[in-house]
Amino acid sequence: MFGESHDLATEFPEYKERIHALKMEDRHFARLFDDYHQVDAQLHRIEQGIEAHADDFVEGLKLQRLHLKDELYDILRQAA
Repeated sequence: MFGESHDLATEFPEYKERIHALKMEDRHFARLFDDYHQVDAQLHRIEQGIEAHADDFVEGLKLQRLHLKDELYDILRQAA
């Protein structure tokens, strides 16, 4: 949704401490985390009207964010 926060700590508040620990301990998780936040930040700029892109590009970014979030969530569940 427009203006909605998609920060991982907001999306998965029950895993907030695990997210922090995995960022420090797991290079793969840290890379996925960084990728997720880069895509999310770009989508936020688009939603705010700071950047303009074609709809198919925006939908591709949303799909990429969703795949990254799914992968991060799987890692979080396995580590818990």
